Formats: sequence, C-alpha cells, structure tokens
Amino acid sequence: MEEIILSNLAYNEKYARKIVPYLSDELFSYDAQKKTYQMIREYLERYNALPTKEVLYINLENTNDISEQMFNDTKEIIGNLKVDEDTKFDWLIDETEKFVQDRTITNAIRRSIRILDADTDLTKSAIPGLLQEALSVSFNTEIGHDFIADAETRYEIYHQKDKKLRFNLDYFNRITGGGLPTKTLSCIMASTGVGKSLAMCSMAAANLMDQQNVLYITLEMAEERIAERIDANLMDTPVDGLIDLTKTEYVKKMEAVSESTKGRFIIKEYPTASASAEHFRNLLDELKIKKNFVPDVVYVDYINLCMSSRIKIGAGANSYAYIKAIAEELRGLAVEYEIPIITATQANRDAIGSSDVSLTNTSDSIGLPMTVDFMVAIIATEELDEENKFMVKQLKNRFGDPGKYRRFFVGVDKSKMRLYDCANEIQEEAPVMDNGDFNTQNYEPTKFGGFT
Repeated sequence: MEEIILSNLAYNEKYARKIVPYLSDELFSYDAQKKTYQMIREYLERYNALPTKEVLYINLENTNDISEQMFNDTKEIIGNLKVDEDTKFDWLIDETEKFVQDRTITNAIRRSIRILDADTDLTKSAIPGLLQEALSVSFNTEIGHDFIADAETRYEIYHQKDKKLRFNLDYFNRITGGGLPTKTLSCIMASTGVGKSLAMCSMAAANLMDQQNVLYITLEMAEERIAERIDANLMDTPVDGLIDLTKTEYVKKMEAVSESTKGRFIIKEYPTASASAEHFRNLLDELKIKKNFVPDVVYVDYINLCMSSRIKIGAGANSYAYIKAIAEELRGLAVEYEIPIITATQANRDAIGSSDVSLTNTSDSIGLPMTVDFMVAIIATEELDEENKFMVKQLKNRFGDPGKYRRFFVGVDKSKMRLYDCANEIQEEAPVMDNGDFNTQNYEPTKFGGFT
C-alpha cells in the first residue's frame, strides 16, 4: 500500500491533492519511503505541481545528508513508481484512508508504550489524547456548502431544536433565546469583589439541580472554598453557618441534595497562571476514562488567571494578544468537546464604583469580548446592595438582540451564594443609577427545565 500511495502521489494529481493533508512521513515504514514522500510533498508545496521521476532523481542527487545505502534504496523506489490507470479512484481513497487510520493507531500505541517506559518527555496523561486523535482520523468528504443543492438540508437546520443549557434566571433565558448553546464561550465581567465567582457558583449549582454534569475549574480559590459555596447554595444555609451544622445534619442535607439530582459536580483546582486549554483538554479526557464523567458545562474561574498553550509567558506578547489567545483556545475547546464554557473577567479600575460599564472596561484585553459569544457585566452600587440586587448589562450577545433587555435586575443572597429572579414589578422600575433606556416588555416567565 505504501508503494501504491507513493506512485499515485507522483502521477495522480487528483489523488495527491486529496490525501496530502492527511499524510506525514511517520506513516511510512522505511526511511527510503519517507525520503521519497518528503521530496514529492516539498515539490508539490513549492511549485503547486507533481514532480517527474527526473525531478526526483535530481533532487536526490543534490541531497548530501544521507548514506549511500539510503541513496540507493530511495533511487530504487523512485524507479519503481508507476500507476495502474484502471484502478478506481474511490477504491484508492478508501484503501488509503484505512491505511492512514491503521498506521496512525499503531504509531499512537507505540508512543504510548514509550511513555510507559519513560522513554519520552511526555507524561501518562498524554496517552488518552494520542489514542483519541488516532481514532478520529477520517478523510473529510465535505468541501463546502452548495447554496442551491443543499437548500433542503439548510431548511432542516433552521428548524432543528438546538441543545441548550438553560439558566434558572428568567431574564438570562430571555436574552439567550432559551439558554446557552453548545460550542460557545460566555463571560461574566465585574469589578473586584462584586461577585464573579458568586454568580458562577450560583449558576453551576442550578445546573447540577437541573440534572446536568458540571465541571468547575478554579485558578483563584481552593477547591474546598468553591465546594463550600456550592454547599451553602444547595443546602440553603449561610456560608458562615455551615460550620455550625453537626455531621448528622450535614450528611442529611447532602443526602437530600443527592436525591434531587442525577447530575455530578467535579471541582478541579490549578495554581494561578499554571494551566491552559491543553491542561483542561487532558483533564476532560482523564475524567471520561477514569470516572466516566462527561460534563454538560464547564466553568473556568477565571480566564485572566489561565495561561496560553500557544504563547509562552515572557515571549514579548502584550496583554491584548495574550488574553485573546487564551479566549480563542478556550472557545476552541468548547467547540471540540461540544459544550458551553462559562468564565469571568475583571473590569478595569475605571469601572470600580461606576454605575455603568461597557466593553471598553474589560481588563487586560479588548480581544476577550471580540472572541466570546456572550458577555454580560454585573454592576453593584450601595443602593443596589441595600436592596440585595445586582444590575446585569448585556455587552455582547450572539444569541439574541443585545438591545432587548439591555439592563435588568437579579436578586442576590450573598450569604448563600445565590442569584434569583426579582419580582416582575422590580424589573419595570427605572434603574437608580442609569439614565439609559431600560427595556421592559411584558413576558410570561418560562419554567426552568434544563436542556430544551
């Protein structure tokens, strides 16, 4: 099969352009085959055409860093290159795909063995990723959307019901069209100490009680502190009152929580600025293999404390490029695992104490709101604190009209780490700190029902 592939790479342009993106020299068994493949590919990439035998002979003659045996073996392979014109193209593609799949899996297993033998710099956590990547090899037959021919398919897409993660907060469901779709990155912005983690813990607890699997990644607080907030929320007990519960009372409350949901909640702590989307990818793979846990939503607390897997710290990148890279990597992770990811960011110092914020108040990088799909700001003032409310302002929304319900209130119980819906009449009041338009359209709240 390797000889057939090399021959068709040299003589069959349609075949070559189809499969070259899926090939690498690691797929070939012998060094001479690898060398022949490298010369064919280099010529194709440089001149956008297939090389002749004469070209390959000349390029081989000009190669100085190979042994005489390697030279002779490669020359023999070039001389044997030939194709059968009667061979069906579809058969060639199918057999090549099988070859690439089998060889990729074989190579992944060999690399895994080397990892187990400590014969490489990779760690054991890389093994699931290697095998998953090998098993996912496939020649993509889709080469674009035909606007006319694919009209019926497009119509079905328009009318299919997307899988969405609903909030337990009415106005959040309104502005997102029923919840967060999969493959998306959302962000909550607030000034220091306002309640970013409180908001995410409240949403995460609600997701759990709605029968969802939740993964909460924290780079700011310890796992125990996050769990404490979730306890307070679900047990309907103030955070500072948890310590007063007897063990019997605590276990009884936890049993009641367990009986109310089939979801699971995993909290994973990383040191600040030590983890990237690559670490989170390995975590997701390990959780699936070791705990049979696949999250329906992932919370990352919070994005500014992550590191980039592409840009190294101290490499000269400014904060705009660095944070934007992290956002792109997290959003790519959401797409890859088909989940919504929710994170948070700080508002800059200009927003501290401000009664209103905008995208320009995003800390570190305006590249963050450019990348996320959905972004809201949480605003707190002394007046709102007295009324136990937050104001929420839409900053970016790919799921609906950001001008509709631009600002709205949610209730907040800081002692129990919980956000809740305000009464309808409160939503119709003018904001005490904002002179802008406040959209107050009549709406019947929908029952919180999880995925729709």
